[in-house]
Amino acid sequence: MNGQQGGKPHINRDHLLALLTGMVRIRRFEEKCAELYTEEKIRGFLHLYIGEEAVAVGISQALQPDDALVSTYREHGHALARGIPMGPVMAEMYGKVTGCSRGRGGSMHLYDAAHRFFGGNAIVAGGLPLAVGLALADRMRGENRVTVCFFGEGAAAEGEFHESLNLAALWQLPILFVCENNLYAMGTALDLSESEKHIYLKARSYGIASWPVDGMNVVDVEAAAIRACESIRAGAGPQFLECNTYRFRGHSMFDSQLYRDKDEIELWQKRGPIVRLQDWMQTNQMLHEADLPGIERIVAAEVEEAVAFAEEGEFEAESDLTRDVYTPRADT
Repeated sequence: MNGQQGGKPHINRDHLLALLTGMVRIRRFEEKCAELYTEEKIRGFLHLYIGEEAVAVGISQALQPDDALVSTYREHGHALARGIPMGPVMAEMYGKVTGCSRGRGGSMHLYDAAHRFFGGNAIVAGGLPLAVGLALADRMRGENRVTVCFFGEGAAAEGEFHESLNLAALWQLPILFVCENNLYAMGTALDLSESEKHIYLKARSYGIASWPVDGMNVVDVEAAAIRACESIRAGAGPQFLECNTYRFRGHSMFDSQLYRDKDEIELWQKRGPIVRLQDWMQTNQMLHEADLPGIERIVAAEVEEAVAFAEEGEFEAESDLTRDVYTPRADT
């Protein structure tokens, strides 16, 4: 939360460079993951966050170390923005015991208790009731914490979405709901799945303060997150942000993307979060000639170290595979 001053983002060159670096870290990490997936170093499902980096980086600026975060199966960017080191995240992608979930979670189930990162979730909308539970626990213990819950617009069609918003509003829980609206859920356009396409209005129907946000503008996301989290900490109850964004890659690595045109993707790429911040900084003489090459060099080295860490890690010993697995006794 180093970028805020007096309840607003502290927009100076150093902070903007930090935001830019945060987004580039996520982008390069995920591009490397896509490459490793084609090499079969990473197996299973892989859902990339490329194009949505401004949401994770912007929201993270408003959070304190004791706040909690619940994510989705597209959570690599959330994990990195939250501060989980890149090495353990990459090792988890490999399924290594040195991963943040000891290799048992993989891409969709990153977890790190030390960072109060309570995992991705393979079930659409599955994280919402978990976030409500975390926020309720903090309320009952008298902790002045915020629980942030990320989910896609596809979750709005699930019962857990409505049940969770209802309880959060009813009990006035300290929770920030963040809808990452990338327009297509798994592969169905929002226009074809929802009669009310503005998801934040669904939250308002439960009496929750909610706003739409340009999810491709990291500064706008940061400002909205700071405002929402300050309201929550002041006792105003749950808040809801609909961050309108776009994924540049398919739903997963198996997605042929037949449901959208290449021209549409290219149009969104031209207004992507990294490009927009770079252009704005250049226009306002806040980006120096050596900045971008320097950021790319630092990030490339970090990604290389993360891959080496993952490659060197061991798989869990066969003798440990049943550890932490519940098996009922035969005589019960």
